[in-house]
Amino acid sequence: LGIRTILVHPLASLMSAYGIGLADVREIRRQSIEKLLDASLMSELEQEFAALESAARASLRSQGFEAATVAIERRVDLRIADTDATLAVPFSTVSDMRTEFDRLHRRQYGFGLGAAVLGVSSIAVEAIVATPMPRSRAAERADTARARVPARARVRMAGAWLEVPVVPRDELRSGERCAGPALLVEPHTTVVVEPGWSGERLASGELLLTRTSHLTSRPEAAAPASGPPDPVLLEVFNNLFMHIAEQMGAALEHTAASVNIKERLDFSCALFDAQGGLIANAPHMPVHLGSMGASVEHILDANAGRMRAGDVFMLNAPYQGGTHLPDITVITPIFLTESPRPDFFVASRAHHADVGGITPGSMPPGSRTVDEEGVLFDNFRLVTGGRFDEQVLRERLTGGTHPARNPNQNVADLKAQIAANEKGVAELARVIERYGLRTVRAYMQHVQDNAEESVRRVIGRLGSGSFRYEMDNGQAIVVRIDIDASSRSAVIDFTGTSTQADNNFNAPTSVCMAAVLYVFRTLIEEDIPLNAGCLKPLRLVIPGGSMLNPRYPAAVVAGNVETSQCIVDALYGALGVLAASQGTMNNFTFGNERHQYYETIAGGSGAGPEFDGTSAVHTHMTNSRLTDPEVLELRFPVLLREFRIRAGSGGAGRHRGGDGTVRHLEFREAMTASILANHRRIAPFGLGGGEAGALGANRVIRATGTIEELPATASVEVAPGDAFVIETPGGGGFGPRTRQA
Repeated sequence: LGIRTILVHPLASLMSAYGIGLADVREIRRQSIEKLLDASLMSELEQEFAALESAARASLRSQGFEAATVAIERRVDLRIADTDATLAVPFSTVSDMRTEFDRLHRRQYGFGLGAAVLGVSSIAVEAIVATPMPRSRAAERADTARARVPARARVRMAGAWLEVPVVPRDELRSGERCAGPALLVEPHTTVVVEPGWSGERLASGELLLTRTSHLTSRPEAAAPASGPPDPVLLEVFNNLFMHIAEQMGAALEHTAASVNIKERLDFSCALFDAQGGLIANAPHMPVHLGSMGASVEHILDANAGRMRAGDVFMLNAPYQGGTHLPDITVITPIFLTESPRPDFFVASRAHHADVGGITPGSMPPGSRTVDEEGVLFDNFRLVTGGRFDEQVLRERLTGGTHPARNPNQNVADLKAQIAANEKGVAELARVIERYGLRTVRAYMQHVQDNAEESVRRVIGRLGSGSFRYEMDNGQAIVVRIDIDASSRSAVIDFTGTSTQADNNFNAPTSVCMAAVLYVFRTLIEEDIPLNAGCLKPLRLVIPGGSMLNPRYPAAVVAGNVETSQCIVDALYGALGVLAASQGTMNNFTFGNERHQYYETIAGGSGAGPEFDGTSAVHTHMTNSRLTDPEVLELRFPVLLREFRIRAGSGGAGRHRGGDGTVRHLEFREAMTASILANHRRIAPFGLGGGEAGALGANRVIRATGTIEELPATASVEVAPGDAFVIETPGGGGFGPRTRQA
């Protein structure tokens, strides 16, 4: 049984010596249990709590605290059976603990416990001793402070300069209130009581702050809901909407179970309007963000009139705004009015380590149809009226020809996505409370209009152009960009691009749109959210049946990760503004029935007319991390033998392309290892006279010393002692070489 103790006595002694009081001194004792929560466990828990409590009291006595001054709190860390995430509840009856767990679970994940079985992971007691400031030193400091306290002060509150009273806190009697605006001062801090708030001194000496008027009564809350946008408020809302998505991402990272989401951050979160238009995103994965709007629109259309508060939907269908099957999108409609249609949406898209398919990791190099790439979900109702239907979800994950290999992890990560969406709902509610629904709706339109105008300004400075981009497999992306300076609009025409092929480099139209959106957003210098407004000045022509507009059941797993990168480089080439990046995500997967892992590997970025490329970075449509070596080797049976910059692999030029990397992993178990990549045959192009970046390379080094060279896409069986080495491409150079490279 593991026991952890936290001692704070030395800190208490130090602060007392300087006359500074602590709120309390805490002694925590924790013990693992790992048993199901039922009536038969309660007597055992009582005994364990008594033992922990006795140990905590004894420790505090040894520090000089009297037993009579010690308060004890008992907590139980509960979890739903067969899951990892725990929630701490006060120790009580079984019924009360289930009720409190259900409340906390609803707040965190958006749905309740239902009839699920609960388990106890650990128990903890916290012994607390109040430690007020030493009387003599406190009185001395209070007298000194009181002598210097002015009667009033000029401060800025509620958007205006105000003359407010300055009140020493120790002059407040128990139960007495001080109405804001005011300053409450004490020897070591000042409490600001803003307009619409009051401070009350409690019998215990604590200060209770209470809101006395509605928040929207504050002057700056009266934002106009019609007419032209206020420039200051436009910037405020740009950041508020992005902040919502950022908070969603933080919640997803915190609650996810898989390394792919928690460590690699292979996910994206965003806020959408009532029509499914993208309003704002966090700086997550560009290939996710530019395509999620189509998924939200599909869910909205497919469930018109049948959505209710408390519903949550999911899909990974590539032909309905998805990207590829491992990317599962969870969509939560938000209802704030009496309308049967949602007022807003929040969504999170995360790459699951495995959703089935013919190889572990669900990134098969040789897939020919989408069904070989995993389990497909199209308009799946994940939560109905606040009830999470886990049984139906598991049946779908484990059914079919190529089922998911780790449904427990899928379920845990989907719950984390639901929790992230709930965080978005809560954050949006705070914004609406602060500014009002009409104002929020108005500024959602304003931020899109501002993004549209920003793109039109950029288009006015661009010239028309075309580009042909050949891939390693012989397919080619052909694009022509025609700029109309008078209307400040552009037509992006992919006519001439290869037809869909019997491989998995076909990219759904949502991926192509995401690439176009990304490129034009990067040309804007202003810090604005990526949103649907960016696309309004652009008209896309994508021929049906081409590799950028394939027909079901074409395989698409590489279209999302590889073809998207090629589209971006082709667009930059047509505009003449940036040399090619490494042009691949170097998708590497390995696994067996017990382990599944996926990562993308950094390379070199392309140089531009005024800058060198960057070495060893994820470029363009990916924005994930690599798992820390310690975590990788702890969670999976591999050893990271080498990971370094591949010096000299960037293309030469007036500005040099960034260098790629070398990654060398050794396996400790038999597994299937797969690489899905590009630029092993055709080098990333230079621009304006710059040279191409170096080709990438893949090889397996067997335990016997035999070396097997592999093409851009391959799948091999590896044994203990075998190693997989990946050399990623460098970026292209820009401009003729005029200095020593």
